[in-house]
This record gives sequence, C-alpha cells and structure tokens, in this order.
Amino acid sequence: MPSALTTRQAPGLRAPARERSASGSLFLLLIAVCTAVTAANIYLAAPLLPLIAHDFGTTPSAVAWIASVAQLGYAAGLLFFAPLGDRVDRRRLVAWLSVATAVALLVAAVAPGTAALAAAVFVAAAATVVPQLLVPLVAARAPENRRAQHVAAVIAGLFTGIVAARVVGGLAGQALGWRWVFGGSAVLTLALGLATALALPAERRVRAGGLFSGIAELPGLLRRSPDLWRACLRQAGMFGAWSALWTSLALLLTGHGYGMSTATAGLFGLFGLTASAVAPLAGGLVDRFGAARVVGTAYVLAAVSVPLFWFGEHVLAALFAAAILIHAALVASHVANQTLALTTTSTPATANTAYVVSGFAGGALASAVAGPAFGHWGWTGVCAVAGVWLVLGWTTTARGR
Repeated sequence: MPSALTTRQAPGLRAPARERSASGSLFLLLIAVCTAVTAANIYLAAPLLPLIAHDFGTTPSAVAWIASVAQLGYAAGLLFFAPLGDRVDRRRLVAWLSVATAVALLVAAVAPGTAALAAAVFVAAAATVVPQLLVPLVAARAPENRRAQHVAAVIAGLFTGIVAARVVGGLAGQALGWRWVFGGSAVLTLALGLATALALPAERRVRAGGLFSGIAELPGLLRRSPDLWRACLRQAGMFGAWSALWTSLALLLTGHGYGMSTATAGLFGLFGLTASAVAPLAGGLVDRFGAARVVGTAYVLAAVSVPLFWFGEHVLAALFAAAILIHAALVASHVANQTLALTTTSTPATANTAYVVSGFAGGALASAVAGPAFGHWGWTGVCAVAGVWLVLGWTTTARGR
C-alpha cells in the first residue's frame, strides 16, 4: 500500500499505477472502517442517555440535549477543519485529529457531571471530522463513471458506524456502563485513525490565502454554485428529519409505552444497516440517472416514513417499517447530494465543508428542538419536527435556478 505519494501532477497526465492503487479496494476498505469508527463517536451518547441520566440522578429528557451538542460540535469541526483538506497534508491532519478525539473521549469517560460530559462530547465530535477529509480524496481518485459508487462505499462505512454506535453502544453500556463505552471508543479511534494516516498518500499543498481562508470562501462558493446550495439545503432538511427521530427513539423505546431496556432499544439500531446496504445501490443509480432523481425519490420515502413513525408509538411493526424507510431515504439522498457537492466546484474539500456543515447544522437544530417537543407533546411532537424539516428542505429548493 502506498505511503509516500504526491498528488501533484501535470493536468491531463495519467497517474502512475502505484498512485492509482490508492483508490483500490483495500484502500477503500480501510477508509470505510476508519469512517465507521469515527462516525460512531458523533452518536455515541444517544443510546446511552437513559444510563447517563440515571448516573447523574436526572431524567433522560433532561440530558437529551447532549446528543445535539455532539452534532453541533461536529458541525463546528467541519467548519474549521474540513476545508484544510484543500491546503495541508491530510496525513498529519488525520493523525492529530485522531489523537485529539481519543483524548476528548477519555475525558468524557471520567466526566463528573453533565456539563463536563457535554464539553468533552463537543470537543470529541469537533475533532472527529476525519471521514469528511477522506471523502474528497476518494472522489478525486475514482474513475469518473464510478465516482458515486466510490463515495457510496465510504458513506456505507459512515452509516455502519452510526448503527454500531446505537447497537454496540447500547449493549456495552448496559453490560459495562456508559463510561466504558466512551473509553473503548477512544482506543478504537486512536488505532484506526493512526493506521489510516499512515496509509494516506503524502501531499504538498499550497496555503494560498491563509490556513483558514476556506471559511471565508464558503459564502461566495454557495452563491456561485446553485447545485451546491441546493444540495446543502436538501440534505439539511433530510438529515434534520432523521436526527429528530433517531436521537429521540431511545426515549420512546425505554419509556412507559414499550419499557425496553437500553440494550434492547440499542438493538433497534440494526435497522440502520439498511443504509449500509442501500449506499452502493444509490451510488449506481446516481451514476446512471443523476442526483436530482435520486434525491426526489429519497424525499418521497422519507415523507412516507414520518406517519409510520407516528403510528409506531403504539404499533411496533410500523416503527420497524419506518426505520427501514428513513435510513434508505437518508443514505440515498446523502450519496446523491454529496457526489454533487464534490464535483460542482474546483475546491472539493471546501465545497464538502459547506455541504456537511449544512447537513449537520440542520440535524443538530432538529435534535435540539425534538428534545423539548418530546417533553411537551410526546412522540407526536418529535414526528411533527421531522415533518417540518422535510417540508423546509424541499420547498426552499423547489424553485428553478
């Protein structure tokens, strides 16, 4: 596996075989696994909320805001760190961010209260932006007619990590306690992050305009690219709907209606494997039919899932069907929108930053609203939040260019 390659080459020249191997199956597999482990950190707190609340002597709804803190931290990290993919050597950046994430997770594991835990979760999520540094590299090295499929492979790893956070986190939390879950994640993050950093090609980047000038470029980039702007808003709506439902699901399943344990509720996350299965299919559909059709179909699936989630408060089978539909919709939309974002400008890392920050900002805001909505109106309030986010995400981009 190459470890000291350069990305600088004359336009139009064919990359040597050794460099092209960086986008091969083993390289993609390593990136997908690293993405799974790091992405899990963003959602690690969600299935553990009942255990955290019990440990700190409060109610689950009172600590639900910690899940949204993680998403806000991730959005902040994307804003500051992801644009650096266009400017600095990704090997060093991935290594340092992996170390920072591991340290923050260890602090979370020994946090004495909710404030300290939230601060550590925020820092860990802000530093765990490694997947979004790797996706532009994968897209740039993929054959043009298979670009969406390569991006989909990494996205499949991302959603596998989300599923693992809920399933493994719930089971391990029930058996060992939530603090051991954070500690174990710290070890895995450090090991996979450093292994991936060693496998990445060395890069020489021109720091034009300063190290963090990519942040200043974001508004102009969005104005110049209607496709990027549309992808950002549509994914914010889709991800917000998913976040409202998925981060609140443990509250429903462990509540009076179903009375499940944290471990049993965590097993519900296995339905998220739908996303990992759909991602390669979605990549092929985007390559064949284009992003717009795939996103439109995804919104239809998500719209159908919301009333099913509402029925799922009392009918478990409806909740099963809704979970499958919302994950299929989310990953199809994500593959299509992210592929569009990565190919619509000459600065893919910066464009990817705008896209993912928009998505996670929408998700964090929806999660923050869903917590109080659950406290005031129960599961119906959460479903209403998801429906509003879908309507906003589609109607604000339904106009022509």
